[in-house]
Amino acid sequence: MHAQKQPAPLPWWRTVWPFRRRVRGGSGRALRRTLMVLVVVGLLFAGFLFLPAGRYLFEDVRDKLGGTAEISPAEVTASAQAPGHPATAAVDGLTNKYWGAPELGSSLTCVFDKPFRLVGVVVHTGVSKEPQEFRQGARPTRADLIVTTADGEVREKAVTFTDKPGPQTVQTGISDVVSVRLVLRAASGQGEGRPIAVGEVEFFKRT
Repeated sequence: MHAQKQPAPLPWWRTVWPFRRRVRGGSGRALRRTLMVLVVVGLLFAGFLFLPAGRYLFEDVRDKLGGTAEISPAEVTASAQAPGHPATAAVDGLTNKYWGAPELGSSLTCVFDKPFRLVGVVVHTGVSKEPQEFRQGARPTRADLIVTTADGEVREKAVTFTDKPGPQTVQTGISDVVSVRLVLRAASGQGEGRPIAVGEVEFFKRT
């Protein structure tokens, strides 16, 4: 009788890979369920973290692709005003009339009838759009734009104005706006009998 030939030994890599371990029948399903729960929790957490950023980007794209329209405030007040230059002169549609602030720190507050998406604010500084007349009066060069939304949240934006006549646009992109306050922080051309002039403030909503 011939002795049976012994099978050739397995190569070394077959003995270590793949790594297999005997497990009881139900443990695989339990592991899969645990992994699924962890994945779902991770996705929910990631969504929670990135939702505000995602919403901001979505609204920003809508602002850029959509139309805009001017919206007028229902009420306009000022913390202080020079004689003959009331707060209402800043929203009358004319740049040859102006709100005259007697000092820095004075503010103009505009309140709206219902919440809206504020896309931007256009400010005309100075007593006139004519360069010569513009230089003869005081005009703001820096201000704080304080925006309040329907839920009471307050957003603040520091704004620097170029010291020249003409419209200057401030991009905002804030939803559910109910009021906007402009606080004057710095100015050029100040002097006796020269109030700080804000010729016009225009507000634009998304349509």
